[in-house]
Amino acid sequence: MTTPQPQGPTPQYVYGVIHAGAEIPSGITGLDDRPVTAAGDGGRCAAVISDLPAGRALGERADLVAHQRVLNTLLDAGVAVVPFRFGAALSDRAAVEKDLLAGNAERLGQVLDQLEGRVEMRVKATYVQDAVLAEIMQDEPEVAELAARLREVPADAADAVYYDRVRLGELIARAMERRREHDGQALLEAAAPGAEAFVRKTPAREEDVLDASFLVDQGRRADFERAVDKLGEAHSERVRIRLIGPLPPYDFVPEA
Repeated sequence: MTTPQPQGPTPQYVYGVIHAGAEIPSGITGLDDRPVTAAGDGGRCAAVISDLPAGRALGERADLVAHQRVLNTLLDAGVAVVPFRFGAALSDRAAVEKDLLAGNAERLGQVLDQLEGRVEMRVKATYVQDAVLAEIMQDEPEVAELAARLREVPADAADAVYYDRVRLGELIARAMERRREHDGQALLEAAAPGAEAFVRKTPAREEDVLDASFLVDQGRRADFERAVDKLGEAHSERVRIRLIGPLPPYDFVPEA
């Protein structure tokens, strides 16, 4: 007969931190559909956790989806949460209570108070490229003249104007950059009054005008959404604006 081996401490995956006593929606599951619970140390905060999947590395798409699902469920239930980025884990429940909660009680409590009743709304704005290129051709004579000259070059002579084409691309890129800085700042300033804070991100692509996250009070969320909709209507001919959210307020959690 095989003697059962003693089980060691169970590593815990951490989704975020909530107020102690806050009710987690019933039936919520996390990674590998494991039950989600709250762990506390008797202080003002509790950690939202589940058992860490054993025998494999994290990072599957299902893991990312589960992480976001837990946080979105808390958000939908009106539970204030300090969301953790994907991948936070501790050795066991005792480590969660001692190292995470007891060791950071004051800081976590302050962040929770700052995020209470607030959500993150993300605004992404992208140029309508044909419209903006037409603007550049109209407003930048050097660009327009070079583009016109290159259009007249026969196809069999394309190699001879290679560097001119490179130059044209550089001129257009710089013109886009000038417009992006101006237009992005204008959109940011128009949306910011409806939020309590914002974080502006570096655009990932040349055609991206603005990528910013806004911390919005739940009571003002509808007003913020209407304001962004109006921005989209006012700039629709040259900029497409997309509003994403509500999201867990990742961008408003101070770095450790």
